[in-house]
Amino acid sequence: MFRKIFNLFGKNLAMDLGTANTLLYTQKDGIVLNEPSVVAVDTEKGSVLAVGREAKEFLGRTPTRIKAVRPMRDGVIADFDITSKLIEFFIRKVTRRLSLSRPGIVICVPTGITQVEKRAVVESARQAGSGEVFLIEEPMAAAIGASLPFDQPRGNMVVDIGGGTTEVAVISLFAIAYAESVRIAGDAMNNAVQRYFYEEFQLLIGENMAERIKISLGTACQQREQLVADVAGKDMVSGVPRVIRVSDGHIREALADTVRAIVTAICKALEKTPPELSADIMDQGILMAGGGSLLKGLDALVHKKTGLKVILDSEALTTVVRGTGKTLENRKLYSRVYIN
Repeated sequence: MFRKIFNLFGKNLAMDLGTANTLLYTQKDGIVLNEPSVVAVDTEKGSVLAVGREAKEFLGRTPTRIKAVRPMRDGVIADFDITSKLIEFFIRKVTRRLSLSRPGIVICVPTGITQVEKRAVVESARQAGSGEVFLIEEPMAAAIGASLPFDQPRGNMVVDIGGGTTEVAVISLFAIAYAESVRIAGDAMNNAVQRYFYEEFQLLIGENMAERIKISLGTACQQREQLVADVAGKDMVSGVPRVIRVSDGHIREALADTVRAIVTAICKALEKTPPELSADIMDQGILMAGGGSLLKGLDALVHKKTGLKVILDSEALTTVVRGTGKTLENRKLYSRVYIN
């Protein structure tokens, strides 16, 4: 019998605890929080100064004693204590301390997560004030969020490109038949942009600037119209601020290796998929979700390389948390997709 995982009076939650952003979902209100997974800490006092959107503005702008920390790396916990504080802050922000008991929570995790990493997620959530904690793999959550027939004996391919990982999975009958997980995704793209400006223009740019440039100019293949933007940074030679104008061609060159790694992971998964499921994928196509999938032209490039229909979810940034949230609606049906 599926045990009762949620307290009767708790405000039950679904969480996408991502490397770049954390999203929270309630059955009643849908998505109630979407903020960066960043915590600003005073290292001398050991106190938390800001969490989420406010803390992200601290990146690259803090004095020595204040540190802006991303406690999640490659989709898993890198700093246990800071992650607990981040989860606690977000849960309290959503529940506003009105719950009469500790809320039950379902958290999505990468497919390549180890047992140690699973325990870290569960213990971090419990330490933050959660009751029962259940885990679901991100591609499965994406399939549920996009209303794919995950409960049928039919192959469904999902590509979820988040901040820390790219998850490629073939799903059938409530389970993942094959998965390919690479720790290359949105953050790797940001790093590639920073590295490109350093090597090509001797210009240092911050993490937030790199992300903005990726979103505005980033492309996986050539577009019909050229995009240009001015980028401000620190000149490595003179040490003074400098502004240069770049095009989407520059950023496409910067992202080439990262994009190639993602496409290679998709092709590798297709190669290792059983024949019957491959035939289903030929009919169904590939679902793409996650913030990284919004890179301009990436869906067209995947189609070109695989020859398969590629479907970009209409709300790719929230596919995973919406799917995680749906599991709150029917605990008996969705109990089979939890992995702990």
